[in-house]
Amino acid sequence: MTLILGLESSCDETAAALVDSDRRILAHRVAGQEAEHSPFGGVVPEIAARAHVNRLAPIIAGVLADAGVSLADVDAIAATAGPGLIGGVMVGLVTGKALAHAAGKPLIAVNHLEGHALSPRLVEPGLAFPYLLLLVSGGHCQLLLVKGVGDYRRLATTIDDAAGEAFDKTAKLLGLGYPGGPAVERIAQDGNPNAVPLPRPLVGSAEPHFSFAGLKSAVARAAATGTHSIPDLAASFQQAVVDCLVDRSRIALSACPDATAFVVAGGVAANGAIRAALTDLAARFGRPFVAPPLWLCTDNGAMIAWAGAERFAAGLFDDLSVAARPRWPLDPAAETVRGAGVKA
Repeated sequence: MTLILGLESSCDETAAALVDSDRRILAHRVAGQEAEHSPFGGVVPEIAARAHVNRLAPIIAGVLADAGVSLADVDAIAATAGPGLIGGVMVGLVTGKALAHAAGKPLIAVNHLEGHALSPRLVEPGLAFPYLLLLVSGGHCQLLLVKGVGDYRRLATTIDDAAGEAFDKTAKLLGLGYPGGPAVERIAQDGNPNAVPLPRPLVGSAEPHFSFAGLKSAVARAAATGTHSIPDLAASFQQAVVDCLVDRSRIALSACPDATAFVVAGGVAANGAIRAALTDLAARFGRPFVAPPLWLCTDNGAMIAWAGAERFAAGLFDDLSVAARPRWPLDPAAETVRGAGVKA
């Protein structure tokens, strides 16, 4: 039995958690930054980094107290080392290094995307490799074959915006506030998803990748006409995203007959309409559908602690000289796609 302390600070949630190798979450705490960023309609990196500096140490002390353990009882420190906003990543990683050095514990530098990718295994002990993962969040939209810890094959990525990024920008455009994803989902419940004709970029094409920039622009043009209600615009946008995710996932499922399950993770996976559509898609292919509980989809310390536990079991540790990384692909060998640049 091993006990891992996980630290997460890659964007605008400051989080820590204690998770053991028996999949027990002994304690977890998350502090959001909505009040700090709402006036700007999105995350301001410098503000986020300063908030992490102020909040991380009390949160760590809090989870240790909640679990009734000391740092001496922890077997390793797992900290997000990227990808993400580099200031925030540095706060969490430097803190993890300091704790590991002071307590004489191993350091595990966790790829934030691997935290999302492995999080379903924290709550589903029977989820076996390899599984097909749709990783969909504010900064990333990828389809990956998860073959094992540290072993990923990227099947598709976004050539421009991520789905979560499109949600946030659409929410700002429609005056719905921040964070955008939950705001769009709430008001979409009162709208007609077929009211506004919007494009479904790449749907029906043989290309496996995603594209959401054109959809976001189409929403802006439709809103400018003044002929559509905000709920109808939100509902129609959300349905377009659903259709794109389902179509691209269909291609990946067809290409992965040996995948044990179809898994979705990341902040956008908390969207109810998206979950329902992906559940139906998995059923059409006769695959189990696995999604973490809603709180585990958004950024949190438990997923980092669990990824640390998986890497600990595999004997994968890091030196204290490990660097924070703003970009860190899960599949470094994946070919860069047109238009993707650093998002590949």
